[in-house]
Amino acid sequence: MPFTKLVKNSPYFSRFQTKYKRRRAGKTDYYARKRLIAQSKNKYNAPKYRLVVRFTNRDIICQIVTAEISGDKVFAAAYSHELKRYGIENGLTNWAAAYATGLLVARRALKKLEIDEDFVGVEEPDGEYKLTEGAEGDDDESRRPFKVFLDVGLHRTSTGARVFGAMKGASDGGLLVPHNEKRFPGYDPEGKELDAEVLRKYIFGGHVAEYMETLADDDEERYKSQFVKYIENDVEADGLEELYAEAHKAIREDPFKKDDDEGDKKDKDYWRAEGKKYKTNKLSRAEREERIKAKISELAS
Repeated sequence: MPFTKLVKNSPYFSRFQTKYKRRRAGKTDYYARKRLIAQSKNKYNAPKYRLVVRFTNRDIICQIVTAEISGDKVFAAAYSHELKRYGIENGLTNWAAAYATGLLVARRALKKLEIDEDFVGVEEPDGEYKLTEGAEGDDDESRRPFKVFLDVGLHRTSTGARVFGAMKGASDGGLLVPHNEKRFPGYDPEGKELDAEVLRKYIFGGHVAEYMETLADDDEERYKSQFVKYIENDVEADGLEELYAEAHKAIREDPFKKDDDEGDKKDKDYWRAEGKKYKTNKLSRAEREERIKAKISELAS
């Protein structure tokens, strides 16, 4: 039989589809996922946890997840909209909010495991690069910290990205997240050194405060339109650091805090009525004819 060369022309590639649907849709990086969930066989079915950080237009999602045969299982989760319970009302998607959300998920996970007192992390963030180390147990043996690996998904891992703010918050919260300082804001690639003051400024929203002051001086109208929610809540640039510091303290005191008005849980009747607000009922034929007659009479008059 003669040799036949397979020509992969345009029609071939227009029909070709990659193996996984989520890869085709550009939703999952399977090269990274395989390495995040693959566990050594000598771990004897011990779960391998990862810190999943995702961003939406209005929210930051931080979850501690482990992969099982039946699917991913969430061990602990925190969302930036929950920061309102701790006094952070605005800027729920910025770098400082990402840090606070990472801190919240870390304290929740450790509280759930009842090791939150053994691993307190960094109580007063100073911007220095630190990894969580083992703690002394009851029998004078070192207890290993709760280890998670950062899962960035499809987020760009450029220097200063918000995803590393969540990672820094989780690390300062007492989790062991293997990383280095190269992607934090304030890192100098030429000098190979981290400026701790710059990183601390981002943790406490100093970059937002600087922008607020600059905009207030240069363009007051734009400042009033861009920071309208801050103005409504009487949040000024010089008060941001204290606001975030108080929030970090409150998160450590009670990571499972509920709303004061118990507004989290609402009954089915409430949500049923809420859904009907935006539903447009289909008109019957008689109603449609009546609507047309009304429009004709309106135009005629």
